[in-house]
Amino acid sequence: MKTIRLISELQELIDRNKRNHQTVGFVPTMGFLHAGHLSLVEQARKENDIVVMSIFVNPAQFGPGEDFEAYPRDEAYDSKLASEAGVDILFMPNRDEMYPHDGGIQILPGSQATSLCGAKRPGHFDGVLKVVLKLFNIVDPDSSYFGMKDAQQLAIIETFVRDFNLRTKIKRVPTVREKDGLAKSSRNVNLSGEERLVAPVIHQALENGKVLFDQGVSVRKVEKEVAEQITNNSSAQIDYVSLLAYPSLLPYTPEAEEAIIACAVKFEKTRLIDNIIMSTKGEEYVSNDDE
Repeated sequence: MKTIRLISELQELIDRNKRNHQTVGFVPTMGFLHAGHLSLVEQARKENDIVVMSIFVNPAQFGPGEDFEAYPRDEAYDSKLASEAGVDILFMPNRDEMYPHDGGIQILPGSQATSLCGAKRPGHFDGVLKVVLKLFNIVDPDSSYFGMKDAQQLAIIETFVRDFNLRTKIKRVPTVREKDGLAKSSRNVNLSGEERLVAPVIHQALENGKVLFDQGVSVRKVEKEVAEQITNNSSAQIDYVSLLAYPSLLPYTPEAEEAIIACAVKFEKTRLIDNIIMSTKGEEYVSNDDE
């Protein structure tokens, strides 16, 4: 594995690979790697000649009072995991390399950014699209791999790529979970021992919501039941529980081909998100349970 910190060096190497007709799969991350990230690498490894991973904690997507400084980082451990997973090129730029100038140009997401996490994090997805566009231009990947745990982010990036004719193909990779159902997340390390024991109720409640949805229970009733199951069985505070059409993230109607039940909950020191994406035929994307 080759570790690169300069944009110019990375682009020169990728150009050389492409001249040799090698396909490039790209896994963008903010580091502190876990099995969820490695599942993206695994999929990219199967489908491409070269796998590029980026690790960059993007300040543009953190709002005032959010946890940019507290976001977990472990460069040495991340490098070890990336190498063992089969990453060919690890791109780890610093802030000055990624954002040397600010010309004031902004990329603004549409209505998809006004619900779920976007409703309480104004500017967050502006920052996501800013760094994603830069990374796509830097890496020029044939395919880019995103986990379905961050379903709103995934929907916005899919729309961005489609509407602006970006060359990369977005590949969805199912959520990786602990054996008890908790979605893998870099933020799980911030849970107390007691919080970690009850945190699986998040996924259990979403699964129950899926059952109710398949039975034809109303949207509002499904949302209410999911929220009550979480609050009655943990110390978590509900940020939101929403059932929406996917990937539009508009109010659900039976005409939608996919639906999402998504939630965000707050424990004492961290905020966790999770979701289930379903087809209107009652099918579900299967998550990857950690072995």
